[in-house]
Amino acid sequence: MVALLTLAAFINYVDRGNLATAGPLIQNQLSLSHTELGVLLAAFFWSYAPAQLPAGWLAERFDPRRVLAAGLAIWGAATALTGLGTGFIVLLALRLVLGLGESVMYPASFKLLAAEASEEERGRANGFLASGQLLGPAVGTLAGGLLMAWWGWRVVFVLFGFASLLWLWPWLTTPRSASQRWTPAAREAPDIPSTGMILRRRELWGSCLAQFCGTYTLYLVLSWLPVYLVNTHGFSMAQMAPIGAGVYALSAGTSVLTGWASDRWVRGGAATNRVRKSGLIAGLTVMTACLIACAQSSSVGSLLALAGCGIGIGIWTPALFATVQTLAGPHATGRWMGIQNCLGNLAGMTAPLVTGMVVDRTGHFDFAFGIAAALAVVGILTVAFFIRRVEPIDWPAPVNGQLLPALPPQG
Repeated sequence: MVALLTLAAFINYVDRGNLATAGPLIQNQLSLSHTELGVLLAAFFWSYAPAQLPAGWLAERFDPRRVLAAGLAIWGAATALTGLGTGFIVLLALRLVLGLGESVMYPASFKLLAAEASEEERGRANGFLASGQLLGPAVGTLAGGLLMAWWGWRVVFVLFGFASLLWLWPWLTTPRSASQRWTPAAREAPDIPSTGMILRRRELWGSCLAQFCGTYTLYLVLSWLPVYLVNTHGFSMAQMAPIGAGVYALSAGTSVLTGWASDRWVRGGAATNRVRKSGLIAGLTVMTACLIACAQSSSVGSLLALAGCGIGIGIWTPALFATVQTLAGPHATGRWMGIQNCLGNLAGMTAPLVTGMVVDRTGHFDFAFGIAAALAVVGILTVAFFIRRVEPIDWPAPVNGQLLPALPPQG
């Protein structure tokens, strides 16, 4: 299951990142401004973020495996059709459809992992999931960039869209474990805990803000790295592809390593709170330092700083994933992640568009990197002081159909 979810995350990020890789070509071919390209890059999140709320509900009310399969079918088709797009409006509409399809990825995946993975396995499981998410842009940038340089961007979108749909066969035919079996009776069960209970948790809002702050940097890099390398530093498409892929591959490798290290730390007796918070704060700290360096360095220094950003993202991402599953538990993770991904991915709406507007106004990326660094600092303060403890929440339990308040923790 972890292997197939990792592959799905990989496909997810290849398909959502293809437009950024093709950005320089589409911008020239369709005569788009930086602001218009920023609109296309951000439009994905206009549907993706709000659709997280119904996606979280669907993942808990219906079979999450089937929900994920339906979403992938939609986003694979939207990717293929993008290659046939003839103008700004068509591309905009297909980006919105892509966002709807991809919205189920993390609520459904987290629902499955929260039920399957113990606390001592959670770091590795989420490290692999994060590596798929980060290898997607690496392979998409490298293979996609080179293929686009040879064949053009339209052929690559059609090819990648149809390749995505091939994932459905192993996913729908793989046997399930007992905890993954779903029955229609689950649809009629009451929500325990209720959505209102989830919304009243301070930990939810702290986790949402922390995700927004870190995700802003992630989507600035995912959306604008190709254009930054080509337009600011003068790299060709063929040169840009391996550089961009290297940043993402470094990030993916870091996520696997830090996921493994966090599990080992937990098995050694460290408190979950200490392990998860350390990962979140360390990742955001590295991002802050490297974003500042990007804004002040020469070409070589900027490339090294971008590599450092990749390391920071690789530390932060699996820690964030594991934090959600630890806090919410198996009965609330789908809806919790739906809410958090909705609010956290507002960064996906703002980072591409704000960056495009800033570059159009200033002529460079320095101030855009500064905005991301400031938000990373806010994320550090949120994790340190707003999220009290990262540990399983003791939700109220149903007794004879009635909800009883949870007992206070002992000791």
